[in-house]
Amino acid sequence: MEPQLGPKAASLCPGRPGLLLWVSALSCSFSSLASPSPSLVPRIRTSYNSGRTFLGLDKCNACIGTSICKKFFKEEIRFDSWLASHLELPPDYLPSYPANYSDDSKTWRPVEVSRLVSKQQSDISDRRICASAAAPKTCSIERILRRTGRFQKWLQAKRLTPDLVQGLPSPFLRCPSQRLLDRVVRRYAEVADAGSIFMDHFTDRDKLRLLYTLAVNAHPILLQVFPGAEGWPLPKYLGSCGRFVVSISTSPLRDFYGAAPDQAADLAYQLLGVLESLRSNDLNYFFYFTHVHAATFGIFNNGHLFIRDASALGVIDKQEGSPAATGAAESQDIFSCLVSGCQAELPSCYTVPEKQSLVLVCQQVLPQLLQGKFPSPVQDEIDAALAQCGDDARPDPEVLGAARRLKDLLRPLRTCDPRFAYRYPDCKYDDKF
Repeated sequence: MEPQLGPKAASLCPGRPGLLLWVSALSCSFSSLASPSPSLVPRIRTSYNSGRTFLGLDKCNACIGTSICKKFFKEEIRFDSWLASHLELPPDYLPSYPANYSDDSKTWRPVEVSRLVSKQQSDISDRRICASAAAPKTCSIERILRRTGRFQKWLQAKRLTPDLVQGLPSPFLRCPSQRLLDRVVRRYAEVADAGSIFMDHFTDRDKLRLLYTLAVNAHPILLQVFPGAEGWPLPKYLGSCGRFVVSISTSPLRDFYGAAPDQAADLAYQLLGVLESLRSNDLNYFFYFTHVHAATFGIFNNGHLFIRDASALGVIDKQEGSPAATGAAESQDIFSCLVSGCQAELPSCYTVPEKQSLVLVCQQVLPQLLQGKFPSPVQDEIDAALAQCGDDARPDPEVLGAARRLKDLLRPLRTCDPRFAYRYPDCKYDDKF
């Protein structure tokens, strides 16, 4: 889908190369000018100054990332309301902004520009950082974070080790193995890829940026470390700027709660398959959710289901093992409390049951998707399997067995037609699709 520019706007940017980001259905821009100027060019230059505040770059140049900032400041990221007569800042309360992305200004695909934390949470976090150093409310959070004991250890470190992330609140780092942390360093996309497990190619600011991201929301790190291109059920990471991350867009699963029975069956079948791949995979990592909600999962326009929000996803290394989460209280500092209150202690790495994600999904997501969709007795069998799958009191084997039965019930309810482009027309010729 290509956005249609007005004649005047189109004449101002013919043949513009590179990335173009166009936000639709929003009165968004990075400027608050009260009246239009004769030319768009002065508006765009002024808008970048306001954009620094919107992105969070005025307070912290070492927040989430800068890879998309380069495109933005080269005028290769465009917002729809730059074409309007009155330019306004985007609403602060929105968690994400739908957009279209192009590498050549001709072909387009949907993307999502998302906040990793809400504007209110960001403001609270900034105040906590300033208060930790008895600084004014408008302090430089980057300067204060640089002075912390944890970051000083990061500066001296050649390799990212479990003790450097101990006490951070992200589920992703609750049980970090050295193998997992080496993978983070090798695949961190905000630095030039040296293909090394050592951080010799990281600048001081690169290290602070990675630490801050891990402390606030590890979602963009998971997208980089376990990319969809390698078969992981995550959308493609396109880059970050300030406190925003840009990734391939999906529609939240809640938009499909009223879907037709065959589509609901297909999505539920996919979701159970995703959870199965998180429990058992070739790299021997066990992924689990600490909580789920209606927008945790999303669907691409080809019908393929992915994890839309990985912020509540934890990882345990079944191959190497994980250090016990002991001494967490001694390791807590301002990085432990940036988004929420400091945790008193972290639970053991060895208390996460294999059934955990299944119970959450069978309790809170699948009933909304499958309720009342099928004739009896199929619906009765589905409801019974869901009840067993969502029963936290049952042992792991019983919950996993109920999930397998549910998949077996859903499989013949799926149809093979172009609506399911991710498996069509293969499903016409091979039963495994």
